[in-house]
Amino acid sequence: MEQMQKVIPATNDRPLRLWSQDESRWGLMTIRRRRITLRGVKPVGRIQHQYANCWCFGCVAPATGQSYFHLRPKLDTTNMQIFLDSFAERHRDTFNILVVDRSGAHTAKVLRIPENVALMFLPARSPELNPIERVWEDVRKEMAWKHFVHLDCLEDELEALLATYTTERLQSLSGYPYLVQAELAISS
Repeated sequence: MEQMQKVIPATNDRPLRLWSQDESRWGLMTIRRRRITLRGVKPVGRIQHQYANCWCFGCVAPATGQSYFHLRPKLDTTNMQIFLDSFAERHRDTFNILVVDRSGAHTAKVLRIPENVALMFLPARSPELNPIERVWEDVRKEMAWKHFVHLDCLEDELEALLATYTTERLQSLSGYPYLVQAELAISS
């Protein structure tokens, strides 16, 4: 709680919103998952070996299930800046606290944090504390065993899939009680 008070400017008059943010790499290599087969029968699946990929930058509000996803060609400070600027513009009526990991793209000194955004860093090597990781795992399950001719096809499929996620589903995946309670505590 004390750490959040340091993040929120004293002059803030906007409603507060807490978000879980992270990036996930998506490529043409087939995502493999377990398959149910008869005892003694090895599962069969078609595998694609191509190495083109893109990154999906995403935010989920654990308390409400609201989300914002943005596809970028790679993970670096420039693309993180583009994501932050577009996120801040889309949510300009609220003050947004993004719970992020300590990726180099998040900690770069050249990163300009928009006025209605603050970054709150998770401890090092603790992805289990970031609820959006559960969203990425669910999306991977949905994308398993799919093949794409070109990266554009994968991006179209990924955007279409993310659009099907309701706020209720995202809230059930990311609604860690400690984050929901923290947002309620700082909003009151």
